[in-house]
Amino acid sequence: MSQRYRITRTMQEQNHLEQNISLEECKSYFAAKPDFSYTSVFTVKGETTMSIDGDFFMWSYGDSTIPFRHYQGDIYVSGTNEAVIPKMIEVASDLGADVVEG
Repeated sequence: MSQRYRITRTMQEQNHLEQNISLEECKSYFAAKPDFSYTSVFTVKGETTMSIDGDFFMWSYGDSTIPFRHYQGDIYVSGTNEAVIPKMIEVASDLGADVVEG
């Protein structure tokens, strides 16, 4: 079972930022990052192929592509690849958010 992380502002006290991370904010933020691209369908290939509809910001890291999924005001990412940890912390810091497991 892989570790899953959530980038969220729900733990923040009321400040100048909206508590939810909006899709528009994500699109603007990730569009400025050359190693990210947006897709509305994430396809997992293995013994079977599965497509998931949603809002995914795909991080290209070497030969890997790691999805950061925007869902209900938060961003979710798998910690399967250890390289994602510093990138996730960077994203959370830039967005004024926290990283929590789950």
